[in-house]
Amino acid sequence: MNRPTDPHTLTQAATPVGTTEGYMPGFGNDFETEALPGALPQGMNSPQKCNYGLYGEQLSGTAFTAERPERTWCYRIRPSVKHSHRYNRIDLPYWKSAPHVVEDVTSLGQYRWDPVPHTEDKLTWLTGMRTMTTAGDVNTQVGMASHIYLVTESMRDDYFFSADSELLVVPQEGRLRFATELGIIDLEPKEIAIIPRGLVYRVEVLDGPARGFVCENYGQKFELPGRGPIGANCMANPRDFKSPVAAFEDREVPSTVTVKWCGQFHTTKIGHSPLDVVAWHGNYAPVKYDLRTYCPVGAILFDHPDPSIFTVLTAPSGVPGTANIDFVLFRERWMVMEDTFRPPWYHKNIMSELMGNIYGQYDAKPQGFVPGGMSLHNMMLPHGPDKEAFEKASNANLGPDKLDRTMSFMFETRFPQHLTEFAGKEAPMQDDYIDCWESLEKKFDGTPGKK
Repeated sequence: MNRPTDPHTLTQAATPVGTTEGYMPGFGNDFETEALPGALPQGMNSPQKCNYGLYGEQLSGTAFTAERPERTWCYRIRPSVKHSHRYNRIDLPYWKSAPHVVEDVTSLGQYRWDPVPHTEDKLTWLTGMRTMTTAGDVNTQVGMASHIYLVTESMRDDYFFSADSELLVVPQEGRLRFATELGIIDLEPKEIAIIPRGLVYRVEVLDGPARGFVCENYGQKFELPGRGPIGANCMANPRDFKSPVAAFEDREVPSTVTVKWCGQFHTTKIGHSPLDVVAWHGNYAPVKYDLRTYCPVGAILFDHPDPSIFTVLTAPSGVPGTANIDFVLFRERWMVMEDTFRPPWYHKNIMSELMGNIYGQYDAKPQGFVPGGMSLHNMMLPHGPDKEAFEKASNANLGPDKLDRTMSFMFETRFPQHLTEFAGKEAPMQDDYIDCWESLEKKFDGTPGKK
């Protein structure tokens, strides 16, 4: 079965029985898939000679001695040493890595941005990446960066991989195709994808211009959170995650591979497409997830639960219960709590919270937080509902109420997030955001029993 891309065609595996077209269900599963019959060895990983004259090669996402090693065996037309030649350093001036502290940009504050606008510039996945914040240290493999992407042009014979990080991609408008070594992922708003560290891919525009958010995770991989007393159901179910079936290109054409390594970018020239994996098996693979399948849980009698109840994915740190990054989703849901202030309450948090709006209106900020926009509440800085949201929630008739047509998310990290020069000086920052709490009134007058 062939699945065409522009301008190339990848030969793709037949769809296995019981799967959606082009994808295999499950999170962290051991998959096996082949685009040509008999290309995948059975009963062993490294036969003396592979079928079709393929080369066997392992891609490792963890140390060999990890408690649960993550690795994928690839059977490819050329070993990947043929996809790597002499490197030349290049500059992608808008893509930054931690540590990155700009002296004349203040990261201490509560910030909000309008959507970063499209321009007339022709931008690919690489040239259209705009870093907003960085946290931690890419060299010691802790922390993260958050980005906005603006993409109008497909990568043609250009390919990319990050040695630094896995990328969590959250589209807000437009549709993209990620043609990877292990198969094809088509991605649209209300979906997310995870592109693993070290995986080579090309990004094509299916419907543009495209804009969205990226969380670049330097640390341990994203995983499903422990459910604790919630039990086995609700939240994100493993079966709703989809990994692609094998697809490959056998093309002799001058190509460029760009590598992100320790925050720097380097290119190498090769004479063919590196997307040449004909078959693979393992548990280290790209994955997509439809956010509309996320089943939220919450309070059904009183009080607003912590936002951690809405965690989709978590990247653990060395501290139990404290994440390197949490990816949290605020989607449509019913509010039924009695005698309760229902929006998120006022608070200060040891974690730094970067939010993005995919569509609709966020209940704690009914004005100004628009689709495509972002906000940042850095560690230990107070935040919460503006006056309009406070007054409405304090005086509402508390019958069952559905928050509808809304989807926002949060990248939450234990590290302070530092603004880049782009975020502080070029992105459309709302200078008056801090004033949204200015009109909150003192209501205390010492009267017993007053509410």
